[in-house]
Amino acid sequence: MKNIKKGIVLAFAACVLGAANVQAQINMPAPSPISTVTQRVGLTDITVKYSRPSMKGRKAYGEVVTYGKAWRTGANNATLINFPDEVTIEGIKVPAGEYALYTIPTENEWTVVLNKNTKLGGSTGDYKEAEDVARFKVKPTKTEDKTETFTINFADLTPATANMELLWDKTSVKFKLATEVESKVMAQIQEKVINGKDATPATYASAAVYYLENNKDPKLALDWIKKANEKDPKFWNLHTQAKIEAKNKDYKAAIKSAERSIALAKEAKNDDYVKMNEKAIAEWKKMK
Repeated sequence: MKNIKKGIVLAFAACVLGAANVQAQINMPAPSPISTVTQRVGLTDITVKYSRPSMKGRKAYGEVVTYGKAWRTGANNATLINFPDEVTIEGIKVPAGEYALYTIPTENEWTVVLNKNTKLGGSTGDYKEAEDVARFKVKPTKTEDKTETFTINFADLTPATANMELLWDKTSVKFKLATEVESKVMAQIQEKVINGKDATPATYASAAVYYLENNKDPKLALDWIKKANEKDPKFWNLHTQAKIEAKNKDYKAAIKSAERSIALAKEAKNDDYVKMNEKAIAEWKKMK
């Protein structure tokens, strides 16, 4: 009986201490808050998860971050970057997957590393170069403005590429990411437009825009955009048709399509398309 009573007392004491411990924890802002940034590059959504330290009167590189040593590229845990598809980084093919992003900064050159081990946390002591999937060097540049809080973003976007940028203090480090777009889009066009039997006006228009913007067969692009505009023409599709006709050097037809686009754009109260068409017409009249 004494043992039973003793057990009850100990259990009660543990509950009280546990409750006190929970109450002692205070929910407060983290010194280096977690951030997640997702950017679509081409058709691939690239996601970066990292913690953002601030300078707080310190010098970022050479003080907070030691030159010549592997850095977790942020605070707390290692920065993680996820690629749902294969990408090319500075010319190196990287398979789809999640990787830890490490950097080794020096004053004049940075080594950037993608490593398969995402379980090291904030410690680089157990980092193994043998687990790298990519390693390359880039040059840092000086910025005019100071970035107080460490920032990772995506800049210089094109339809298939972007520069991933690391910003802190007055230093910027960029490296280029490239994704596969051409084969994916062309496969869709083949399936839905060329081989498809039930292509919608929107599908025809999308294929025509891709051909226009990527300097592909302008006659085929014109055929598709005309099909898009057959039954229910939209002012934006008529504007596309006008540009394709102009690319085919049929400026008379281009002007006519642009004028139809203007009329529909005015009905929709879309001044942007009115202006774009008017500017294009003025240019094409000189080409007649």
